[in-house]
Amino acid sequence: MIETLGSRLRQLRISKHLKQEQVAALIDVNKSSICTYENNMRQPSLDILVRLATLYRVSTDYLLGCQSNKTIDVSGLTTVEMNMVANLVENMTEKNKKINNLDKD
Repeated sequence: MIETLGSRLRQLRISKHLKQEQVAALIDVNKSSICTYENNMRQPSLDILVRLATLYRVSTDYLLGCQSNKTIDVSGLTTVEMNMVANLVENMTEKNKKINNLDKD
């Protein structure tokens, strides 16, 4: 399935346990606007796109499908904690690569 801006917005909203009304209030738009964005009936303006990315803590590139990776906000972590997170991600990525290679054999 090809992910669209709308499907990514819906997925992010649901993962944050938010209703369309709540997202609309948080980014200062009408609820109907959120509905049209999520249903790919209308595209948000650049300003709204930035507000959505900020709300969901993802990049605008992620929302637009230019980047498949989500970003993680580590601004409150110490350097040691950031290194631990980076190592965990690296280890999990390597583990998944090995699993995928076993599945192909």
